[in-house]
Amino acid sequence: MSTQTLPIVVGYDGSPGSVSALHWAAAAADRLLAPLRIVEAFEIVIVTRPAPGHVVPLEALRTARQKGLDEVAAGVRQKYAGVRVETNLVGGSAPKTLIDAARDARLVVLGSRGLGGWSGLLVGSVAVQVTTHAECPVVVVPHDEQPHGEEGPTVVVGIDGSKDSARAIDFAFDQADALHGEVVAVHAWTSPFLTYADGASMLQFDDEKIREESRLLVAESVAGAAADHPDVKWTTELSPGSAAPALVRRSASADLVVVGSRGRGGFTGLLLGSVSQSVLHHSHCPIAIVR
Repeated sequence: MSTQTLPIVVGYDGSPGSVSALHWAAAAADRLLAPLRIVEAFEIVIVTRPAPGHVVPLEALRTARQKGLDEVAAGVRQKYAGVRVETNLVGGSAPKTLIDAARDARLVVLGSRGLGGWSGLLVGSVAVQVTTHAECPVVVVPHDEQPHGEEGPTVVVGIDGSKDSARAIDFAFDQADALHGEVVAVHAWTSPFLTYADGASMLQFDDEKIREESRLLVAESVAGAAADHPDVKWTTELSPGSAAPALVRRSASADLVVVGSRGRGGFTGLLLGSVSQSVLHHSHCPIAIVR
């Protein structure tokens, strides 16, 4: 099945974060010529001692939620006449609902925080669970996200030579092409630098050699996607130090940051790497996690 026929799924619960996610997802569906599916999890919490007041019948509550979703969908259709919009009110928890929806989605979009959980957290538990387990790319949108488009849209992608990084590069160029923006390829290293250029792992201490090898790594990594998107301009940013802080700093002037779910380092059993987790929690702009 072509990715163009797969829907962009957006998680919606009426929170400020989900409203921002809806706006981002609707605009993405319009520019990518993709269907939009607005998904809301309908979860009933039963308490042992009911609170005083009027009890709303379950079916009436479901009907009201569906009516609210239909109104949201109508607003999207009015703004983006060319986007095919559908709604899906699903019984169950929000993480499971969105993870299940990701199985036949082009990408999943959700807000950094929903209605539940602790207000002091930067990223809610739903976003963490979905980015960890979803089978397609996931975009997490901060509720106070603002575009940084003074010189055209910018998509930042982290590069480390891993397979997930390669998929992140393809995703970044696709997004930049649709946005008519540019790609900034960011690669960071710590000294000494572990390289596999000569087969066996070697420690390099020569900063100039490390920088040149890093520049070559980025060029080779980006070559295929750049050839497939000849109209997309791209630049390289090399940053001594850890990758996560470099990407977080760059997110302050970006419209989207793209990272692979796992890079070269860390424990292979983890579903979400330390860099992607750190950028997820601290990015100043929407972040896409690709696996």
